[in-house]
Amino acid sequence: MAIASARSMQYTRLGSTGMQVSRICLGAMSFGDSEEWMVEDDKARPIVNRALDLGVNFFDTANVYSKGRSEEIVGELLKDHRDDVVIATKVRLSTGEGPNMEGLSRYHITDQARKSLKRLQTDRIDLYQIHRWDYATPIEETLVALTDLVRRGMVNYIGASSMWSWQFAKALFTSDRLGLARFVSMQNHYNLCYREEEQEMIPFCKDQDIALIPWSPLARGFLTGRYKRGGKVDTARYRSDKYFAERFFKPEDFDVVERAEEIAKEKGVTVSQIALAWLLHKGVCAPIMGATKVEHLEDAVSSLDVKLSSDDMKRLEEPYKPHRIIGPLPVPESAS
Repeated sequence: MAIASARSMQYTRLGSTGMQVSRICLGAMSFGDSEEWMVEDDKARPIVNRALDLGVNFFDTANVYSKGRSEEIVGELLKDHRDDVVIATKVRLSTGEGPNMEGLSRYHITDQARKSLKRLQTDRIDLYQIHRWDYATPIEETLVALTDLVRRGMVNYIGASSMWSWQFAKALFTSDRLGLARFVSMQNHYNLCYREEEQEMIPFCKDQDIALIPWSPLARGFLTGRYKRGGKVDTARYRSDKYFAERFFKPEDFDVVERAEEIAKEKGVTVSQIALAWLLHKGVCAPIMGATKVEHLEDAVSSLDVKLSSDDMKRLEEPYKPHRIIGPLPVPESAS
């Protein structure tokens, strides 16, 4: 397949907002220095520049990725393009030692928003997302703090990430009840090898006009087809990512990827393009695609041109078997 060009980029509204985002979002968890498979700014620069060339305007990071280094890289590489891009980041997870260094309290949110703005070299965060649910802080306090950031012009929109559906429903109800800013997006775990979100979260988000921007759309690289059933596994990601092996590599997961390989061969495209095209055909707004090489990004953007028939979709989904729930944080003992 020919490499995609900026002219073939597709854009869509982020949920109920008027903000337009590219249908491929470049995730920056791979930018930094905390793991051997990550890349620093010298290798990230050509990836970001190519993304801009291809029409990608949506970039996602988090304050905890490589302890803030990811935000610094994103800020440096996008500072000359700030008016043309949508920057998303997150808050909640631990940023250091001490009782107020994590969570979704007003204290932590306000402190981290200022620090993220500085690292990103910008005066506003376009999409500020809560990085999982905080059982220790009332959702009212969290939403008031986020609404204050919106009213002060530090944040344009707020979003959420993996949680239980009842928690997300409670958050949206609280916003409506108190007249506070409403979450406009859900960054959840969703791909061909993990479809548990189809049970409740995805139907709920569609009902509420919430944008779906799934993380790990290629199952940490498992859906690229590079890992073979019974084959030796020795990649930097596999060695350093403690969650990779335990989440995938089961017989039923290989059933799914091998079916994707069949269809990819029929269409003359890559396995990853089939996996991303499947997501795009399922009505997600923009899968968040990580990249450590320019080719990874080009491959992802080219997935926009892959057409899947209803029969293709049925064949891709047929081998799937239910998985244990992955994503939401468990209820801590102190809260149970």
